[in-house]
Amino acid sequence: MPPITLALILLNVLVYALSVFTGPDMVRTFALWPPGSGGMFHLWQLVTYSFLHGSLLHLGFNMLALWMFGGELERRWGDLRYLLTYLLSVVVAAMTQIAVSGYFLHATGPVVGASGGVFGLLLAYALYFPRNAITFVFLPFIRIPARTFVFGYGAIELFLGVTQTDAGVAHFAHLGGLFGGWLGVQYFRGRGIFGTRR
Repeated sequence: MPPITLALILLNVLVYALSVFTGPDMVRTFALWPPGSGGMFHLWQLVTYSFLHGSLLHLGFNMLALWMFGGELERRWGDLRYLLTYLLSVVVAAMTQIAVSGYFLHATGPVVGASGGVFGLLLAYALYFPRNAITFVFLPFIRIPARTFVFGYGAIELFLGVTQTDAGVAHFAHLGGLFGGWLGVQYFRGRGIFGTRR
């Protein structure tokens, strides 16, 4: 496993273990608290929320996706570009969640999880390996091209977010993560936001 991917997985597991022993204190300080949600927002939460997880299942799915998509991208890009793209996706996901759910949907709870960063890597993976088939652990006979999977998943997240379905899931953070991943790819390809070369 490439070193940055391994380090991110180990750090997420370590923080989850610490949160089990410390209880709600870590969530109060390091989770992402949108305006008006009852918690206090701090700038560091734009990154630290991504290392907290609500359950072992939540952690497991995110780390599995990080290993599946992140490892391949890190081997292609190298350590620094990979890490910066991941962190950019995390931050853009947080800002999107605050902007949409905090101000327009008046979200009341904190946001935790590495999903924003993972969605950014998923988008980048689909751009670099569009024909690679994505299979599901429990349904190995289903094989979907990466590009089709990402567009379909993004459309579902948008629908669930707009209709406020599946409460408790930060759908707009997921969409923000996709956008952050796209921004990272555009930047390192030497292109602007609208695809023109700088």
